[in-house]
Amino acid sequence: MSRPETVQVFAGIDDRAAAVLPEWYATRVGDDEVVSFAEAVRSLPRAVASDVAYRNPYTGAWEPTERFTALVDPERVAARARGEDVDALFHVPTAHYSIITPLDVYGPLETAVAEETVDGRALGDVVFGEIRQYRGGGEVHMDVLFDGLSVTLPGRDDPIAVGFSSGYDFFGGHAVYVEGYAQDAYCANSIRRLTERQTVKHVGDIANFETWWECLLARLAVVADDLAAFIHDAQDVTLDLREVPFDLVDFYTLLDLPEYLAQRAASDARGEADDPFEMDMWTLHSGATYALTHHYTGKEGASLDTYVRIANDILFNPQVTLARLVRAYKRRADAETSADGQTGLGSQTALAQVERVEQDLGAKVARFESREARLRERFAQTE
Repeated sequence: MSRPETVQVFAGIDDRAAAVLPEWYATRVGDDEVVSFAEAVRSLPRAVASDVAYRNPYTGAWEPTERFTALVDPERVAARARGEDVDALFHVPTAHYSIITPLDVYGPLETAVAEETVDGRALGDVVFGEIRQYRGGGEVHMDVLFDGLSVTLPGRDDPIAVGFSSGYDFFGGHAVYVEGYAQDAYCANSIRRLTERQTVKHVGDIANFETWWECLLARLAVVADDLAAFIHDAQDVTLDLREVPFDLVDFYTLLDLPEYLAQRAASDARGEADDPFEMDMWTLHSGATYALTHHYTGKEGASLDTYVRIANDILFNPQVTLARLVRAYKRRADAETSADGQTGLGSQTALAQVERVEQDLGAKVARFESREARLRERFAQTE
């Protein structure tokens, strides 16, 4: 993933919280400064509106317009007034754009966590995570986790912490969003998009964010339970690589992961598997999330979201994954068939192998699809 310009680690909702980072997370972030969530949010750049004008090429005069509004960083506007060479402009949207500041969104979260607990502890005392800034702070993404709200797998002491991802930008690309998120303490893998993304656009009246957060926070424990059930069942669904005409790297490339990520995913899955020739869906998913977390070179955004969905289907909807494999293998086979009908990879025998594996696993994976739909809707808004 492309490096953010700044990363702020936080623990505790404000300075009154008795909060420390979990040991596994503290080890990962090293000597990074840790502040409260409230302080981290208040340090984020905000946007304010400024008038817009265009230069009339005939008269040389500047003509004001009410159709557009400039979004500027007030701190950098002040810096420019002092003669500093900084760019204060975020974006020039239409006048219909409604500015939503970091405090508009996350100030109400500070209030909402005061009313929720996990394992008898206030959420404000156990919240932790990081906030990442891009493009001068005009684009922000954060991962928010809760110590104790987690999944622990049999035979492992390291938890899979559960929470949510959220973010926004001032460039018209990202509405304010929130979605389910988890991080595996064992390998620091990020499991993104556990739920469908809920958004609030920068148009019209600003939403009641306090009610929004209360609704989402109340569902986090259920999301954790869902995740535990999916992992447990996915460990019982195995793909025997000796029964398919492709190797582990091909497994990931057939699912449309780029070659460099497929190589990393395959390497991690082999290293973690009890049997490198027969891998369960949790291990295959973990390999993909390892590659995306630690080796993805693009930006946070649409491309990453596409790859995350591919990885998540391995765990949450293996039926879709197997169907995608069959379709991709058939396309590859058809493409390699010569003019006289002779083919190696695309032989009917090889394709039949892939289809047979899909059929053999069909009964085991069919139950995942309806359960995934319920998980995806966990953050859906209610009245």
